[in-house]
Amino acid sequence: MEKVICLGIEATAEKLGIGILDSEGNILANRTKHQPLKGGIHPREAAQHHAENLRPLLDLALQDAGLAMGDIELIAFSRGPGMGPCLRVAAVAARTLSLKHGIPLVGVNHCIGHIEIGRLKTEAKDPLTLYVSGGNTQVIAFEGGRYRVFGETLDIAIGNCIDQFARNLDLGAPGGPVVERLARKGSYVPLPYTVKGMDLSFSGLLTAATGAARTEGNRIEDVCFSLQETAFAMITEVTERALAHTEKEEVLMAGGVAVNSRLQEMVRTMARERGAGFFVPPGDVLGDNGAMIAWTGILMHRSGITHRLEETRVEQRYRTDQVEVTWR
Repeated sequence: MEKVICLGIEATAEKLGIGILDSEGNILANRTKHQPLKGGIHPREAAQHHAENLRPLLDLALQDAGLAMGDIELIAFSRGPGMGPCLRVAAVAARTLSLKHGIPLVGVNHCIGHIEIGRLKTEAKDPLTLYVSGGNTQVIAFEGGRYRVFGETLDIAIGNCIDQFARNLDLGAPGGPVVERLARKGSYVPLPYTVKGMDLSFSGLLTAATGAARTEGNRIEDVCFSLQETAFAMITEVTERALAHTEKEEVLMAGGVAVNSRLQEMVRTMARERGAGFFVPPGDVLGDNGAMIAWTGILMHRSGITHRLEETRVEQRYRTDQVEVTWR
């Protein structure tokens, strides 16, 4: 099969990513740039940041790869889910480059991008995927031609929960690393554990944790420890039941929150006890990045998918299980 080089553009939230991959799975470039966070993500400000930085970041990625736009044979972009203004920056840039250079175009589901880059960069073949990030919390497995969701958050995502907790207490942004560091010095205080069937709810846990941290006599280290332990135990429980139901033999973690060492430890222990393999891709492709969009674009294109311009409208609520997976 002839080698194809794909440019991937990721812009769903505060991170802008440009990735360049070939169809053999070699990452030729993977550049990211973060919008500075002050009090959370403001979609229009994030979109403005991406619009201002996209061309310079693209130039840097091409330079890293030793390529010019004339060498690019496919363009992929994050079509959703995500924040509308951010998604539109990626879509407009991808359409413009596609029209200007006559390059085929593919719109990629952001969540599936995380799964596929995880499969590429680990030895996982057919895993149950625990996808945990700032905007998403889902337990996903491939069944019947689609990535099916076997459990998910009913309100806010785990990353959003931790970040909001940190913002409420002026701990800094992003909140995940700060909370993880403080949690290492803590012990447990009771917090609500909310699993509803195969789904999760984090909003009540966030409210309770914030209240506990503001209660006299409670150490912040103890509340951070308890927030992590409770939330991660909920996630691990749902993942274990999905693993039993699907009878998969591998667990793959994906998304920015998957970098958390305590969550890795809990899920790894659960997977080992059930005789399943456990995989976490390298840190540079765990969070949002352009490489995952480029690679998923290659897989889609290889199976015969390209999109006409009118088919590239963004989908803020583009669900994982909406996509027909023709490449597996």
